[in-house]
Amino acid sequence: MKLLGIAVRDAPKLPMRLISKAKVSIDKGIIEDFRGKSLKRQITMMSLVDWESACNEINVNLPWYLRRANLLIDSVKFSELSIGQKITFDEVCLEVVMECDPCHRMQAIHPDLKKALTTDWRGGACCRVIKSGVINVGEKLSVVANMELITGSYIHMQ
Repeated sequence: MKLLGIAVRDAPKLPMRLISKAKVSIDKGIIEDFRGKSLKRQITMMSLVDWESACNEINVNLPWYLRRANLLIDSVKFSELSIGQKITFDEVCLEVVMECDPCHRMQAIHPDLKKALTTDWRGGACCRVIKSGVINVGEKLSVVANMELITGSYIHMQ
């Protein structure tokens, strides 16, 4: 599993900006992103698998960053059982806190996108930072669940 993309924004309603690496802090989430101070929603993360499923359901091909999530990862399927699980990178550790519900802004992108993202946690997960450091696009990650390290090409987090 790996980190496929990082996106940040400087203020509410501004477009997302793609970056290749990011400093992550316990106090501020992704340093370059305005939203990281909220402990329940420091960093938002979504899966390429879920984004593609949502887009396929409504027959569109849209860039992932329009979802307004901070991180895009591959091969992970989030669910309510993901809450409390740790996502570990080389230096950084995040904890899944809650589902990232799609907002009304998704309707402006496509009339059915919000509904497609609402199904089965496709909108992603909100995380809090457990360990600070730097993350890089292309970096490998692992999911820690039930005190054991899970690795592999596809993890269904249920």
